[in-house]
Amino acid sequence: MEVETGRKSQTQKVDAIVVNVEREEEEDNTTVVDWRGRPSKSNKHGGMKAAVFVLGLQAFEIMAIAAVGNNLITYVINEMHFPLSKSANIVTNFVGTIFLLSLFGGYLSDSYLGSFWTMLIFGFIELSGFILLSVQAHIEQLKPPKCNMLIQDLNHPCEEAKGLKAMIFFMALYLVALGSGCVKPNMVAHGADQFSKSNPRQSKQLSTYFNAAYFAFSVGELVSLTVLVWVQTHSGMDVGFGISAAVMAVGLITLVSGTLLYRNKRPRGSIITPIAQVFVAAIVKRKQRSPSDNLHGSQSKVTNTSFLVSPNLLRTQRFKFLDKACIRTEGVNEEGPWRLCTAAQVEQVKILISLIPIFACTIVFNTILAQLQTFSVQQGSQMNNQLTKSFSIPPASLQSIPYILLLLLVPLYDKLFVPFARRITGHESGISPLQRIGCGLFIATFSMVTAAIVERNRRDFSIKNPNKAFSIFWLTPQYIIFGVSEMLTAVGLVEFFYKQSLRGMQSFLTAMTYCSYSFGFYLSSVLVSLVNKITSSSSSHRGWLSENNLNEDRLDLFYWLLAGLSFINFFNYLFWSKWYSYSPSVDQQHVSTEDLSFHGLSNQKDARSVTDGSHRACLHP
Repeated sequence: MEVETGRKSQTQKVDAIVVNVEREEEEDNTTVVDWRGRPSKSNKHGGMKAAVFVLGLQAFEIMAIAAVGNNLITYVINEMHFPLSKSANIVTNFVGTIFLLSLFGGYLSDSYLGSFWTMLIFGFIELSGFILLSVQAHIEQLKPPKCNMLIQDLNHPCEEAKGLKAMIFFMALYLVALGSGCVKPNMVAHGADQFSKSNPRQSKQLSTYFNAAYFAFSVGELVSLTVLVWVQTHSGMDVGFGISAAVMAVGLITLVSGTLLYRNKRPRGSIITPIAQVFVAAIVKRKQRSPSDNLHGSQSKVTNTSFLVSPNLLRTQRFKFLDKACIRTEGVNEEGPWRLCTAAQVEQVKILISLIPIFACTIVFNTILAQLQTFSVQQGSQMNNQLTKSFSIPPASLQSIPYILLLLLVPLYDKLFVPFARRITGHESGISPLQRIGCGLFIATFSMVTAAIVERNRRDFSIKNPNKAFSIFWLTPQYIIFGVSEMLTAVGLVEFFYKQSLRGMQSFLTAMTYCSYSFGFYLSSVLVSLVNKITSSSSSHRGWLSENNLNEDRLDLFYWLLAGLSFINFFNYLFWSKWYSYSPSVDQQHVSTEDLSFHGLSNQKDARSVTDGSHRACLHP
């Protein structure tokens, strides 16, 4: 009996795979086109030869935006003369806006414009922002009068940028934010779109592409944190912003250069409407009773009847209240899309909801990243940063350490670890994206443990030896550990979201991964304020982070708190990743050639002879 059941399940799986291959190819012929709108050809379009142009844009774009972001607070204080607290808010709001606007960019791309045109249009908007910043930084009349904010006279304070000057500055800054936010998710999605899932060779290259995308990101960050920041410091911010504009222009030229090679996915209309329809229909029919006869149970395929829908979704038992959206009302012949949805449409919404816990588990990870870009830099400012008698390391440049390491680790991971792990696991990526994310979250904890130990020793040493300072190189381990963690978590998260069965939403899903950065930075601000409030509740105690002098603060205890939160978050992630177990779509990689041979499907011609037998999309009470 068990053998018969297993054979029946295997038959269903193979049947689904055969239809999936056929429908993948049909989709390529109808929704994936070349630059003229004609069906793309696998021998002329797509693959790594096309993706390399997108990788070029990614490297240049991050190089340009990071050069502005890393030194922006210096410009805002010294040139615009905003106070420190207001300057910090300007920078954090700018960074947060970029990542939140990525959702808007993903929505526009998937719904109306497509990835290529979204990148091109908003890339020029970003470029115009860089140019405007450079012009304002160069022309003295567009800035407040020069004044040293550090030694200003209290009776004659520095004049803060107001009126037209402030308007030009914020217009330029948020043109950059709008452009970068909308470009970012589409770079990754458009590059991944160059690899067809129906082509086994290209499907295997998809994991390599995600690693290459992170490599390009690391190159851009490294150049920005070293060369471009040095130019800004020594040649002026106007030159620095001008170089960012030039770099962005080169990136756009690189993008356009690959036009003839791209596979372009057509937008499919609003991606929000079908999701809203499911919730509205489920609420309207909340009092309906689910039918006892399960017409398409856990092993049944859901037909592809909506533009948003992927073929061969399996009906799941999660969020059963949403199933009421596809129950026909008795006695009603026709119902509109806001009262009756397809079963496949409902399954799509279930997948989207199921992604939220995985997304939420990466927020604490990005909160740790926020510390390495703030408090760890402040640590470095109170340490010995002399490399030689004539050369010192800027504390902010410590952030380049993990990217130097990753330039070596990413190729090794892709060329050595992935093939080795693939032979053991049989997974085309070596290990699954969820496993990769989990490894990264686990390693991130040790970055904070290391940071706490180093800070405790630095503080004790400084108190006992006020005329001496710890070497800044003691901060290197925490950056290296987190760099390895980021390589695993960030790439795994993008790959995991992109590979979901939400067709036509790849850019939007990629944008969700960027929002995790925003929430991580916002959570960091909340934690700092909350910790200060709790630890300074007694009049006899100062808060852990209430002083400007780290020797009087207890940053080490704050790091231990983050290490504990990270460790708890890891076990929280284990629970949700086990609960998720990927989207309920049929993946060709999980059935062997022997399985196909068992059913007499030894070639593609035989495979095409199998039909899936349409299942009804809606349930009847």
